[in-house]
Amino acid sequence: MSSQRIRFCLSDILVGAWGKGNVAFVLLFCLLFPLPVQAHEIKPSLATVTLDPDGTYRVVVITNLEVLIAGVNGAHSNTKDAPQADQYDHLRTLSPEALEAAFRPFEERFLGNAVLRFDGVVTRPQDVMLTIPPVGDLDLPRESIIVLSGRIPAGATGMTWQWNADFGSSVIRAPAESQDIYAAWLQNGQESAVIPVEGPPVRTFWQAAWDFFMVGYTHILPKGLDHILFVVGLFLLSPSIRPLVWQITAFTVAHSVTLALGMLGLLTLSPNIVEPLIAASIVFVCIENLMTSRLHPWRPVIVFGFGLLHGLGFAGVLKEIGLGEGDFITGLIAFNLGVEAGQLSIVAACFVAVYGVMRYPWYRQAVTIPASVAIGAIATWWTVERIFFS
Repeated sequence: MSSQRIRFCLSDILVGAWGKGNVAFVLLFCLLFPLPVQAHEIKPSLATVTLDPDGTYRVVVITNLEVLIAGVNGAHSNTKDAPQADQYDHLRTLSPEALEAAFRPFEERFLGNAVLRFDGVVTRPQDVMLTIPPVGDLDLPRESIIVLSGRIPAGATGMTWQWNADFGSSVIRAPAESQDIYAAWLQNGQESAVIPVEGPPVRTFWQAAWDFFMVGYTHILPKGLDHILFVVGLFLLSPSIRPLVWQITAFTVAHSVTLALGMLGLLTLSPNIVEPLIAASIVFVCIENLMTSRLHPWRPVIVFGFGLLHGLGFAGVLKEIGLGEGDFITGLIAFNLGVEAGQLSIVAACFVAVYGVMRYPWYRQAVTIPASVAIGAIATWWTVERIFFS
């Protein structure tokens, strides 16, 4: 069934269930959030740094090469949102040989935006090796590997990595002999901490805590649209403190549990299962908002269950970065606090948005019901898309 036909069926169902007036909000949201089938979330590039005792270095970059060549910059979270979406889709169909040929004219720009510094001095890699997988499922992004290598300048004591903001964000990892890891998520062209040429990478407790706090916060705001809509859905049931506290507490406890278990490797679930269920959880919350105007005893229990799913989604983010033994507890707690700060920011914004009208008797009909229908329609499409088109 085509995506257009699926949208038509959904609109028919919504008209029958909630009336034409509320469906106007759904149609508005569908226009504001176009949802093509072929679109890829832009994930951070992963750079792993090795500084060898023989005086050489190696940086292995795993990245979506088509995104870089097409010029889809860090302002977009998904390739479908970029003006270069058609060029990206074309590059995605190229064979490894053809894509490598397209990379060579781009190589100079790449090296100018993937910056290595030893003791503050920019160092140009002496060798650039490219490995491109064959064309596979076009609904999945292709991950290419670029290896930058060369000799460490004589007398250099430390190295930094910087990924230009136009290339999006990057995760920098530097394993040490002790199996501990320096890992950081660099955004907006941020430069990494100094990675010593000799000895394990060093980062203070507060530096690590702040880095992981910001990763958690930005995963919610502005990047986590599904999590944003889930929290807004919880708020819409009743814009008063008590029901909201019960729901947020249940959600927080649950995702904290599965986040920890996921990072410890004790609980894993495929994103192909987790992501559709997260979308379905938003649908459930919105449907219940339409059916009741008060908090029932089962709602916090249901929200707790959905929080377990969201926690596994959060664990996937942290796994992309990696946590060394020295940063594990700090990173886990700081990331969780960042997520909570993001959620509280959403709640605060909701209160500000409706404070002037939330006490009027027509609030539910004018705000709760139309907003729940609109959010539920978006989440319904996400559920279908993540099941059938991922």
